[in-house]
Amino acid sequence: MILQRPSLSYIPKRIVSLVPSQTELLFDLGLEDETVGITKFCVHPEKWFRTKTRVGGTKTINIEKIKSLHPDLIIANKEENVKEQIEAISMIAPTWISDIQNLDDALQMISDIGQLTNKVSEANRVVTEIESAFGNINIDKTSHSKALYLIWRKPWMTIGKDTFIHAMLEKLNLKNAFEHLSRYPELSDDDIRNSNASLVLLSSEPYPFKEKHIAMIQELLPEAKIELVDGEMFSWYGSRLLKAPVYFESLF
Repeated sequence: MILQRPSLSYIPKRIVSLVPSQTELLFDLGLEDETVGITKFCVHPEKWFRTKTRVGGTKTINIEKIKSLHPDLIIANKEENVKEQIEAISMIAPTWISDIQNLDDALQMISDIGQLTNKVSEANRVVTEIESAFGNINIDKTSHSKALYLIWRKPWMTIGKDTFIHAMLEKLNLKNAFEHLSRYPELSDDDIRNSNASLVLLSSEPYPFKEKHIAMIQELLPEAKIELVDGEMFSWYGSRLLKAPVYFESLF
């Protein structure tokens, strides 16, 4: 069963999380004993990564392993998980699916998971602290740099207007160089040259950009400032958002 609302007739005791940022949220809500399964990409907290049962990747779910865990709640995401796999596992246990495109969506997701897991007060605390942190973020509001955010190479890939990363760039008063495109478009070298971006952000995930890639981009955009950035701070929409504003201030 796919849950249409964040409510159950019982308090879940065996939760499987298929989304790294939502797994970290479960930890911060105090659901140590209740969380029984995570993905191989759920690297935070490290203790869970080492000790919890892994049920495959976000897009390569091991359905039989999930079934063996006897979950009473599965938590997924519309973008990060595969529709057909979600439909299959929803036959095992009630499955709740988040759909995140901006900070408001993320805060609603945190509240919803609090409701689902009987951790309402804990979730409300996280939401309040995130709102406060972003409200007090000290970023130069006069800067409107055109930014190119790269998530992949061979081919180069960036982010369009309907992504959470785009929403984070807006929070930082940066103009997405490819805001006229959707989702995660591929780019040619010429696309990058013609972007006229003055700032390039090379993400640590999903592609692990390194120092050696800076020179490649500098050849295409000689005048641009190029930074290696922590992709988790731009794309994880759970409780990691508590740490993002301080990181952004240190970066910019």
